[in-house]
Amino acid sequence: MDSIDRAIIDQLTRDGRLTNLELADRVGLSPSPCLRRVRNLESSGVITGYHAAVSPSAVGRGFQVLLHVEMAAQDKKTIEAFEAEIREIDEVAECRRMFGHPDYLIWISVSGLDAYEALYMSKLTALPGVARTHSQFTMSTVKSSRGWAPP
Repeated sequence: MDSIDRAIIDQLTRDGRLTNLELADRVGLSPSPCLRRVRNLESSGVITGYHAAVSPSAVGRGFQVLLHVEMAAQDKKTIEAFEAEIREIDEVAECRRMFGHPDYLIWISVSGLDAYEALYMSKLTALPGVARTHSQFTMSTVKSSRGWAPP
């Protein structure tokens, strides 16, 4: 990966809707080599997709919670069951299995505290293998790095 590939990545993380012509102009290439480089970055797994950035508040999901989860059991069956159920909860925006404590960090987006309490009591406390949870509520988002999230 060279400086032109990095420039392409930088421009696409800022605006994934750039036309190839606009992108080529911004990185100093002609359109054909620019498109080849983009396709190469896609096929090699550097660029994993293109997504719309959505305002959580605008879609009724402005209340964001970081849930720390500690598991009571670490066996494969319990972990697989927990993760399968987490994938089915629409309000879970992101879930990461961690080394150390907590075992999982889960970002949840809901409409408000009442919606979080209902979700917590009906689904989150019933997840397989959960020993303890700790909820943290977002005060404000200081920085959000679009484009650098894991696939």
